[in-house]
Amino acid sequence: MANRGPAYGLSREVQSKIDKKYDPELEERLVKWIIAQCGPNVKEPEKDKAGFQMWLKDGCVLCELINSLYGANKPIKAIKTSSMAFKQMEQISMFLKAAESYGVIKTDMFQTVDLYESKDLAAVQRTLLALGSLAVTKNDGNYKGDPNWFPKKSQENKRDFSEDQLNEGRNVIGLQMGTNRGASQAGMTGYGRPRQIINNNP
Repeated sequence: MANRGPAYGLSREVQSKIDKKYDPELEERLVKWIIAQCGPNVKEPEKDKAGFQMWLKDGCVLCELINSLYGANKPIKAIKTSSMAFKQMEQISMFLKAAESYGVIKTDMFQTVDLYESKDLAAVQRTLLALGSLAVTKNDGNYKGDPNWFPKKSQENKRDFSEDQLNEGRNVIGLQMGTNRGASQAGMTGYGRPRQIINNNP
């Protein structure tokens, strides 16, 4: 992969805005969770954005993380440490695919280059935050760590109505549709005639 030089002008401004979205407090919480989730084999990264990126860059930590959330049925069978760029990017892609199968929606997913080339580490944080929230919400026994680290996702509130209730509901005219109850044509003039204004006061 070609080395990229420093960004100038508009691209530098755009990159600067993206970088400002990165949250150091969230980084701390995500690191705590990933270590709790994966166990002592995962070493702690250096405490800054570059350290966070280097920690996740080869995809090994991410693959360990997603495997731990699946329990016994692990989606990624072989996790290998490699210095080859395409192998590292392949492992990041495997993590993203498994995270999507787990339930993370596409709009919450980062792109491989966001992490690998440090293009948008805030997007990486968003994906991990969504994954943590989903794990807490599922409450299937695979989540490890403090449940208060992540907000629970809102869940569907499904209601079952009987056939009689549904039929009854069809007969009700919703107020947003309007109603002609109480309407009267008293005092109306015929079509085409101007309105008559008569002053009856002497």
